[in-house]
Amino acid sequence: IIIAQFLFLDAEGKGKDIKFYINTPGGSVTAGMAIYDTMQYVKSDVSTICVGIAASMGAVLLAAGARGKRFSLPNSEILIHQVMGGFEGQASDIKIHSEHILRIREKLNKILAKHTGQPISTIEKDTDRDHFMSADEAVKYGIVDKVIIK
Repeated sequence: IIIAQFLFLDAEGKGKDIKFYINTPGGSVTAGMAIYDTMQYVKSDVSTICVGIAASMGAVLLAAGARGKRFSLPNSEILIHQVMGGFEGQASDIKIHSEHILRIREKLNKILAKHTGQPISTIEKDTDRDHFMSADEAVKYGIVDKVIIK
């Protein structure tokens, strides 16, 4: 439904920014990548606003907003980490899935590096384990541009 809303707002908005409020513990990487691709596709700028938490794929989407239009409320938290998954089956299938998840990790790290301005080596190190940030730390990291204070 988010993708449909982006497309509708882009078509109807005539150049107006699309505001995307994010409060999520994360979720499916494939669903998140579909949202990411749509954010990059629409002509309208997508302004991202973290309200609560932007974890995992949510942090990637938060960072992917239009430069200068990525915000966080002061008590929000941001979490980046490497992609997770679990598999069972034959050894050959497990190998296929493990190679796939490593490719996804590499893709997400490149996306974070692109949108934050951090070197890929920093992203790889910081996403190796759960890396929580406050709103102010997320500004310094390049995930958001500004903390919104009344």
